[in-house]
Amino acid sequence: MPAGAGRRFGEMVRRRLRREPVAYILGRRGFRGIELAVDRRVLIPRPETELLVELALELRPRTVLDAGTGSGAIALAIADELPGCEVIATDASGAALEVARANAERLGLAGRVDFVEAMLPPSGPGFDLVVANLPYVAEGDWPSLQPEVTEWEPREALLGGADGLDVIRVAIPAAAGIAPVLALEVGVGQAGAVGELLFGAGFGAVETRVDLAGAPRVVVGARDGAA
Repeated sequence: MPAGAGRRFGEMVRRRLRREPVAYILGRRGFRGIELAVDRRVLIPRPETELLVELALELRPRTVLDAGTGSGAIALAIADELPGCEVIATDASGAALEVARANAERLGLAGRVDFVEAMLPPSGPGFDLVVANLPYVAEGDWPSLQPEVTEWEPREALLGGADGLDVIRVAIPAAAGIAPVLALEVGVGQAGAVGELLFGAGFGAVETRVDLAGAPRVVVGARDGAA
């Protein structure tokens, strides 16, 4: 191994010993068929989040809103796999949107996804589908998470108040006014409460989907007459 490569590898090992996630050390993470640049401004995309993309592929919507896009993983994967779909991605963090826009440019998808600095668009036309991976970690669960999460990933993209549902409570009624179908990633044990929130917002049909570990991970609400 060349000396320079050995030094670079040694520094990577030292960073990992400090519990820095491998994705941040390498600066990239695969998500479905695309590779995303990631750093501490955004969450590292997880395999369970791919369930939201799978739902979009089933429904084949003409327009999709990805709320809380972070690195752009969901929005860019949908744009990549559904070429005829118009995608808008939002995030309250301007720093996260910088990462998402750079990923879109690098992947050749910048013309396919519009990015907006907000949790949800304040106005405009409706969408066929809203997908969202919003903060859902309860404050009491924070100390039990691995250091790779608590010491490195952005807290504002993870913490959702006392029970983890503060942001989701705001997002559900807002999304109800702009889309007939809303799909939310949730934490373990939250699916029932989120389903009740969806019913209360007028989504007459609610479905829960499990991740590869068998945990309820995505809750889908559809208004009457929707797919």
